[in-house]
Amino acid sequence: MKAENLARKGILKIESYIPGKSIEEVQKEFGAKRWIKLASNENLLGPSPKAIAAIRKELPTIYLYPEGPCTVLRKALAERFAISEGMVVISNGADNLILMIANAFVDEEDEVVMADPTFPVYTNVTQIMGGKPIKVKLKDFTHDLDTMLKKVNRKTKLVFICNPNNPTGTTVSLESFNYFLSHLPKHVIVVLDEAYGDFVEDAFYPNGLDYIREKRQIIVLRTFSKVYGLAGLRIGYALGKEDLVNCLYQVRDPFPVHRLAQVAAVAALNDEDHAVKSIQLVYEGKRYLYKELDRMGLLYVPSQANFIFIDFEKDSGEIFQALLREGIIIRPGKIWGYSTFARVTIGRMEDNRRFIKALKKVLFQ
Repeated sequence: MKAENLARKGILKIESYIPGKSIEEVQKEFGAKRWIKLASNENLLGPSPKAIAAIRKELPTIYLYPEGPCTVLRKALAERFAISEGMVVISNGADNLILMIANAFVDEEDEVVMADPTFPVYTNVTQIMGGKPIKVKLKDFTHDLDTMLKKVNRKTKLVFICNPNNPTGTTVSLESFNYFLSHLPKHVIVVLDEAYGDFVEDAFYPNGLDYIREKRQIIVLRTFSKVYGLAGLRIGYALGKEDLVNCLYQVRDPFPVHRLAQVAAVAALNDEDHAVKSIQLVYEGKRYLYKELDRMGLLYVPSQANFIFIDFEKDSGEIFQALLREGIIIRPGKIWGYSTFARVTIGRMEDNRRFIKALKKVLFQ
């Protein structure tokens, strides 16, 4: 019998997640050169030196299994956010937490509401569990919460809100989010993905922690991949009411986070200076890129994240290929249905200047 006849029905509908091209991939095609990767929203400042030192110290112990519940990091996060340890669960990156949420709460035929486009893993995990993704087009590049609310019914189990949204970098307003929450049925769980929340400048941003402390029906997702620069270690966490978090522990792997990631995350969390430098780097780079894009007459979506969604007014796949020849990797927007747009990570100033120089060459020479 063919494998597809034995597989779960849900997995046959999944469109594989396509990550940004790695430096290793493009080196095979274009050869070794000084590459700048602006495709995956990584922190180009790198990790905290304290995190690297913690990893070095921990290396001799990797023959031992990691501490399963991540007790030290859970306690540190709980103290940082003034919540109980029972409201924190840590796992192998936010991606894995999204899968855990689907495993814990989505049954076959359940509906899951989300924006379109947004982080595609929401769709994938819903389909794995046999649920039905209900997609609502963005309005002015932002979640259309009014229409999303209209799509909620008795079959709805989850609503994913990526805030700031990936790939557009936009946030929902505090007023619209509060209205949305107040009109949701009690059986619906809101998953507020704040992977890029550390970079938000909007003073009226709906911070998920406020709702967690109020014991609302919300799960907040955060990660050490962005502002803390630990993407390669795959470590993220979810915050929520203890009854919601307990459900996540029911589907959590015994040892999801390895020893090096745990000690690095604790050290990174305690290095506020490095986190502030990482955020300031994004703010400075954003202002520079806005100014240069304005000079070139290019449309972009004002961003609350560490990336900018830019309209090149021509096929961004062609721009992507041309920039590869200049040693720069970006993320074309075709996968999100925006064929002339691309998502560009904000890097160090030398990275940003090199990108602008290459872009001018590609567009105008």
